[in-house]
Amino acid sequence: MEYKKKIRSALVSVYDKTGLEPILKLLHSNGVELISTGGTHQFILSLGLPALTVESLTGYPSILDGRVKTLHPAVFGGILARREDTNHKDQLSKYDIREIDLVIVDLYPFAKTVETTSDEAEIIEKIDIGGISLIRGAAKNFEDVLIIPSVEDYPTLKRILSEQDGETTLEQRRRQAARAFAVSSGYDTDIFNWFNRVEGLNELRVKGSNGATLRYGENPHQSGIFFGDLNEIATQLHGKELSYNNLLDIDAALSLINDLDQTSVAIIKHNNACGVATRENLTEAWDAALAGDPVSAFGGVIICNKPVDEATAAHINQLFFEVIVAPDYEKNSLELLKSKKNRIILQLKSFDLGKWQYRSLLNGVLAQTKNDRKESSDNLKCVTEKTPTESEIKDLLFANRLVKHARSNAIVLVKDQQMIGSGVGQTSRVDAVKQAIEKAERFGFDLNGAVLASDAFFPFGDSVEIASAAGITSFIQPGGSVRDVDSIEMCNKKGVSMVFTGTRHFRH
Repeated sequence: MEYKKKIRSALVSVYDKTGLEPILKLLHSNGVELISTGGTHQFILSLGLPALTVESLTGYPSILDGRVKTLHPAVFGGILARREDTNHKDQLSKYDIREIDLVIVDLYPFAKTVETTSDEAEIIEKIDIGGISLIRGAAKNFEDVLIIPSVEDYPTLKRILSEQDGETTLEQRRRQAARAFAVSSGYDTDIFNWFNRVEGLNELRVKGSNGATLRYGENPHQSGIFFGDLNEIATQLHGKELSYNNLLDIDAALSLINDLDQTSVAIIKHNNACGVATRENLTEAWDAALAGDPVSAFGGVIICNKPVDEATAAHINQLFFEVIVAPDYEKNSLELLKSKKNRIILQLKSFDLGKWQYRSLLNGVLAQTKNDRKESSDNLKCVTEKTPTESEIKDLLFANRLVKHARSNAIVLVKDQQMIGSGVGQTSRVDAVKQAIEKAERFGFDLNGAVLASDAFFPFGDSVEIASAAGITSFIQPGGSVRDVDSIEMCNKKGVSMVFTGTRHFRH
């Protein structure tokens, strides 16, 4: 079998002509016969290059408003014929079909059209049929044909034409076949997901393109790749490359800060908040957030929901941290934060983190809608003799927003819009309570008048008994235990208040 193939003819059918001119000129200089359609053919002629039309091969004009141009045996026969098969060669000769050695396609921009319009008719017309068929056909016959399925593959073709005199190897053709099916499957995924936003079929299609290889995964002995475009969410202004663990913490930070309405700062460590506070200005919010756990904050990820001013930057700069994320930075504050060369500084853009989240496990994938529930005072049901004060309700709602983002079993303590203690990732709820109290007391917080949020119901009254003895005066939890009465009666006995939300916030 002949593994090297000389490109003698090329079918060119592209939507976006960007970067095409030098490719066409290289093809012409290599003596390659050009075949093209519609606007591409006119573009080639405008460069003073010769080209055949697809219509001259098929004997049919483009019909149905351009919906049918290349779908014809005279085209696909020339692409799919096996060159070493004498029967195929005989059929090509019998029907006067040219062999096509190279196919260059750039598909209709379906995804971009969806982003820019809601006009269904316009979106439907951007579903490419001929182009996707050309890609699949050429990729299937990679032993004889080279497929260039996207503008992104032009550099590969340039090297083949410039450095190899238009001669391709089997390895190159096979690799481009893989690229072709990556392009076609991603394109089909975009189309399916657009249809399925309405139809709601229990089918999962996720597209991951242009994966960025990370230094390593969660640990140095693990490999890591990020599939996505972080530039859609933030601009990196300074620092080293983001790591696998940085990305996990940034995701956790964004999810948390999106639930806070006032001027706030959060410090994230291992996907959990170790400090969060809301204040009148950002400097005060930072100072209060750091005070929540100044030990764990070391090496963490900081996120602010307001632009970072110089005064705040001066305070933040005293701490060693990995990443800071904010919507903007004043000039002087940015220069100050850049004083450490490896420190990662991200400027947030307007972004949408999507409705669904996924987790791979066993031999499949779990999918669920994101936990976007945010309780307000209207959702609170007081179940005790004592009712919470107005300031306690404010703190209860704040604590409930925070505990939703902590690993279960989770307890969060709040006082004056500041997280002063947390117990996270515990196998028993009472241990989470003890951990939160111990942590708050270790950093010198007065728990008298503080409130407690639990991500799930209290199965017994012991958590209330321990927390109220430490000074906690009000509790917020979903309720729903068959023994809710135990915790309610303990509250009444201790003279403290409790409200139910009716919504559990597990996070595993």
